[in-house]
Amino acid sequence: MSFISKALRGVALAAIVAATALPAAAREFRIAVGDGAGGTQEALGLAFIKALEEKTGGAHTGKLFLNGQLGDEQDTVNNAAMGTLDFSILAINNVTPFSPEVGTLTLPYVLLSLEDAEKITQGPIGQQLVDKTVENAGVRIIGWAYSGFRVLSNSKRPVATVADLRGLIVRVPRNEIMIDSYKAWGVNPTPLAWTETFAALQQGVVDGQDNPYMTIYAMKFDEVQKYITNWRYIFSIEPLIVSEQLFASLSPEEQQQILDAGLQATKDSAEFLRTEEAKIKEELVSRGMEITEPADGEQEFIDLATAAVWPKYMDQIGGKDALNAILAELGRPLVE
Repeated sequence: MSFISKALRGVALAAIVAATALPAAAREFRIAVGDGAGGTQEALGLAFIKALEEKTGGAHTGKLFLNGQLGDEQDTVNNAAMGTLDFSILAINNVTPFSPEVGTLTLPYVLLSLEDAEKITQGPIGQQLVDKTVENAGVRIIGWAYSGFRVLSNSKRPVATVADLRGLIVRVPRNEIMIDSYKAWGVNPTPLAWTETFAALQQGVVDGQDNPYMTIYAMKFDEVQKYITNWRYIFSIEPLIVSEQLFASLSPEEQQQILDAGLQATKDSAEFLRTEEAKIKEELVSRGMEITEPADGEQEFIDLATAAVWPKYMDQIGGKDALNAILAELGRPLVE
């Protein structure tokens, strides 16, 4: 018997042993993922599956469906709420239409670092957002992927100032806060579903889009985009949600195992961002992308966006007190 044959036989035997070792009640949950391979959404999903298998002794596992195979991100919220989908990992702006309070974290220039994001999502404010999402949307946030700031990419020119941005056709999600942020900068953006974005960039229907470096890399946007603006108007947080119908059907022990696995995956996601983002930026540059820093410390972008967007959405996200609770937690000046 050749070395290869022996190796294949060993792999097959190991697979049989592993399969027979699983309990009879083992379940494989379906996990929708909006992004492709290589990004923080996939990393969070893999970390969650690993932790879930460990905490349940192999009784439960999961399977990732990348690149929106199970539907548009907003569709997966509906499907999970109806109980036809188990889990989904998606951009937080696609949860906001179902649970407006979560939109506090999508206001421009609220979260200014990964540490800010960790402090808010893993503390009491994060739990309040979880409770509101269960109440409003019928899904439960059990984990958070930290993807970094949504930087601007485009195919036309370097963008360092608000004036440079004007005239570009920029794709945004169907999220009013993000749309109005661009309008504050004098741009009328084009809302598009995530599943349509690559083709729109490739065909020149839109010139640019904004997403974290991880997502630009995972979705291979370097193939259709040349320039990146290293701004920080929104720190991208991507929740892992579970169908509340599914969650309620589980035993208290299983519920706690899922919550514990989600927390472990959240911590792993933060570490993934810390170790991988710099490498991803270097890789994108090596593929021909150019990174531009905003002029004057981004102050022009900050002033216009916060002045126009924060007051407009204050009531929708729970009022001034909700925003000030986050700002106070972060040690930032409060809104008068």
